[in-house]
Amino acid sequence: SGLGKQSGRGGKGQKHTKSGNVRVGFEGGQMPMQRRLPKRGFSNPFRVEWPVVNLAELARHFAAGSTVDLSALKDKGLLRRRAAGVKVLGQGDLGHALTVKANKFSRSAKEKIEQAGGTAEVVG
Repeated sequence: SGLGKQSGRGGKGQKHTKSGNVRVGFEGGQMPMQRRLPKRGFSNPFRVEWPVVNLAELARHFAAGSTVDLSALKDKGLLRRRAAGVKVLGQGDLGHALTVKANKFSRSAKEKIEQAGGTAEVVG
C-alpha cells in the first residue's frame, strides 16, 4: 500500500502509536477553543417550537366548509408525520369558510378566518 515502516503516522510524537489518540477538542494542554470563547445567551430546554402553516396554504389545499385539523394537514402533506401540534399564521388570504382546529393561532390568522365566515378552535 506504500505505507510501510511508520504506516503514515510520521516519526516520533504523541500520535505515532495506536494508543496515542487524543480526545476531540484537546489542544495539547493549551486552553481549548470552547473554553477560550465567551459564553453568551441562554437556551431554554423547555421551549416548544411549533410547526407553522399559513392561511394561503389552507386556502389552496382545502375546499369550502371543510374541517382542518392535525390529521388533515398531515394527509395533505403540509406537516411532517411526527408533528405533535401546529400554529396557523395569517400570511395570505382565505377566500372561503373553514373550521380550523390548531394548537395556536396568530392574531391576524384568527381575524382572517372569522372574517371569511369560518371558526378558529384552539385544541389542547
